[in-house]
Amino acid sequence: MDAEKQRLSIEAARLYYLSDYSQQDIAQRLGVSRPTVSRMLQFAKEQGYVRIDIVDPLEDLDALGLELKKKYMLDTVLVCYSPLNEYQEIQKHISRKAAEYLQDIVQDGDIIGVTWGTTMYSVARQLEPKQVKGVEVVQLKGGVSHSHVNTYAAETVNLFAEAFHTAARYLPLPVIFDSITVKEMVEKDRHIQRIIQLGRQANIAVFTVGTVKEDALLFRLGYFNQEEQERLQRTGAGDICSRFFDAQGNICVDEINNRTVGIDLPDLRKKEKSILVAGGQRKIEAIRAALTGKYANILVTDQYTAQALLRQN
Repeated sequence: MDAEKQRLSIEAARLYYLSDYSQQDIAQRLGVSRPTVSRMLQFAKEQGYVRIDIVDPLEDLDALGLELKKKYMLDTVLVCYSPLNEYQEIQKHISRKAAEYLQDIVQDGDIIGVTWGTTMYSVARQLEPKQVKGVEVVQLKGGVSHSHVNTYAAETVNLFAEAFHTAARYLPLPVIFDSITVKEMVEKDRHIQRIIQLGRQANIAVFTVGTVKEDALLFRLGYFNQEEQERLQRTGAGDICSRFFDAQGNICVDEINNRTVGIDLPDLRKKEKSILVAGGQRKIEAIRAALTGKYANILVTDQYTAQALLRQN
């Protein structure tokens, strides 16, 4: 083999593939013509001096989804790509993926139950209008709060209703009452009973998961006194629809659960599509507990969260 040809081909390959030189720049640098550079690069590939690996992130995401589906016995897992392992960035991408999925699956006559919070509001904002008939959209839990912290409850259900050309069905109550007696009295109202029953009848439920960390939204809304918050933090792993569960997915404080207005967690297991939209390092424990409790049969998450969930025992 011509040693000079070998040397020049390797040099051309280094400049082209590693230093992003154009073929014309390489030709000028090596004192040859541009067609000669093209032949050198082809020669370098044929001789094995250059190896090109293509990493398809979609293929990797599909593999992660299949592993999660098998591990947690889910019907569907959608793993989207996030360029950063940072909560706000992840939320943006999983919300878009969830909105796209809803656009695909919602059909005439579906009843869609939705919760609230920043992730759900992000999903709602990215929904595109779809021409469907007879769809109903209902809140799965009370959406009234006297806190200055915005839950986006009304905005979320309104945007869902607008996307699917229907009217929103609100649950115009606090999500957690101070008294079980008062909560039970309010639930006897015929209008409230109809809304709660409609949530039970929903064939599609879309929700996220909360944490029991100090900055959790429900803690910031002021529903709990200090003792209750500390108890939830000791025994709980997270919440769905403001119902708190432990690491095994079991309700962790019955007294608080009995004061909560909205769908019961076991009802989520009966849904045709029970869609959990969640991601981020701060939510790993809560997501894992929710999946262990079988409250979702569809998961929308990101690759970092997927990898963390697979590492968990």
